[in-house]
Amino acid sequence: MKILITGGAGFIGSNLARHMNNVHPDWQVNILDDLSTGFRSNLTGLDATFHDGSILDTELLGTVAAGMDSIVHLAAIPSVPRSVAAPRPTHDANSTGTLNVLEAAREAGIEQVIVASSSSVYGSNPALPKSEFDWTRPMSPYAVSKQATEGYPLAYNFSYGMKNLAFRFFNVYGPGQAAGHAYAAVIPQFLDAAMRDAPLSIHGDGLQSRDFTFVGTVCAVITAAIDRKVSSNDPVNLAFGTNTTLLELVDELEKTLDKALVVEHQDSRTGDVRASQSDGLRVRELFPEVTPVPLREGLDRTAQWFVETSDSAAPTP
Repeated sequence: MKILITGGAGFIGSNLARHMNNVHPDWQVNILDDLSTGFRSNLTGLDATFHDGSILDTELLGTVAAGMDSIVHLAAIPSVPRSVAAPRPTHDANSTGTLNVLEAAREAGIEQVIVASSSSVYGSNPALPKSEFDWTRPMSPYAVSKQATEGYPLAYNFSYGMKNLAFRFFNVYGPGQAAGHAYAAVIPQFLDAAMRDAPLSIHGDGLQSRDFTFVGTVCAVITAAIDRKVSSNDPVNLAFGTNTTLLELVDELEKTLDKALVVEHQDSRTGDVRASQSDGLRVRELFPEVTPVPLREGLDRTAQWFVETSDSAAPTP
């Protein structure tokens, strides 16, 4: 089996490549990444062929895609605030980039492309928990670009007979998630601050909630999807129905780290969704063999990684 992971030098992509190495050592893993948000150091120790380049380079993309059995498309500019500050690069990478990947797959005769959409597509829909069949109303350019990211592969199923799969990721976290940049996700931000005995910065009242999903669970689901050639003409929420407020997350981190943490509240951010939770029904139905990692265990493993790497320099491209 030959697999191409776009964005494979990023947090999720490198964890996925490592998971594939461990579970299916016979699989040939290829990675395409321009290192704009990923890090070459994430690939240390991986059995994977690295291609330095962008999904916006259609010629290179076509060359790398040739001969692959499946593509996992993770390459993106993954930030709501960044998209609000500069919407066009987000559109180019996430929307046009996804179209490029699908065209490369179609031309190469690859039936299955698995793409990473986002729970942000639900936007202003207040329903909890959320089903894949609930209406969507994106609140940021990033969310709009992710709606295109999931829409294109599903349309290619109908238009060209492909067997694609679009996952809506819900706040994925875990070892390897960088903290040292302006658009870092909340869990690495909190852990980084806690390790420095600095206040944990919360935008708003802290009662906004998320369905945090451990990266190992995400990797297990994606690998199973490739192994069994799972496809769907509807998007699939890749989350299992947890609902944790940021203040509850702080409490969990205090237990994990065995120390009190100081919280500092700031203004709410434009485009942020108030509450996010999947009903978890379709992912459990499609992947009954995958048992999700509980939040406490995931935080323990993530914190351990932060402690082990705290004396090292931050990753560099």
